[in-house]
Amino acid sequence: MEKKIKIIKNGPYEVSPDIPLVQSIIEIDGEGTSMRWKNGKEYPKQNEPYHLCRCGRSENKPYCDGSHEKETGAYRKKFDGTEVATHDSDKLNTRIYEGPELTLIDEESLCASLRFCDRGPRVWNAVLHSDEDYLKQMAIEESCDCAAGRLTVVDKEGNVYEPKLDQEIGLVQDTAANCRGPLWVKGGIPVEGSDGRQYKIRNRMTLCRCGQSKNMPFCDTSHRRSENMYGFDE
Repeated sequence: MEKKIKIIKNGPYEVSPDIPLVQSIIEIDGEGTSMRWKNGKEYPKQNEPYHLCRCGRSENKPYCDGSHEKETGAYRKKFDGTEVATHDSDKLNTRIYEGPELTLIDEESLCASLRFCDRGPRVWNAVLHSDEDYLKQMAIEESCDCAAGRLTVVDKEGNVYEPKLDQEIGLVQDTAANCRGPLWVKGGIPVEGSDGRQYKIRNRMTLCRCGQSKNMPFCDTSHRRSENMYGFDE
């Protein structure tokens, strides 16, 4: 069976059984700056396709419990998960930063606000001064830590710097914000929209699981303002 994530119309993500599910924890320093990724809990392997919550309402996070269909309690209507993001790169919201040693491609609409790019002088300044070895290395590291794939660094020979990632889904645990983050889809797993069209395959991408993104199916940082996403996955 081909590994993939299938988006169910106004419903959950259907995930191939052979895609591992793990916690991806943001380690921070004393000032709350995102420093590095740490592996957390590994979830049991599934023998059948499994379904991950996309609406943010499930009482059994990260798994779907059917809450997207409910019209009771705090939810007066069913979940609307209409996909609006482009299936390819968003060229209108992409900026290019040219430095002496590196070029930074910044596709801003993919931002998941995980803040690895804010270390030190920030990745944009590091690229612009990439003729200094430590700033060049910092720019590469901060770009590669960007789970959303918003940031990509390329050198002057055209070599693209990408982290080596196993195919798995990471449940982002945002330590500084004390909240659940998006689904970190790693290693080029195909994502198929509810209309059957495939999104651009990326080594790194983040999918919304709070149900409030304005760039569905991708995260747009709305989880940081969602009461449904407080705390960590168990």
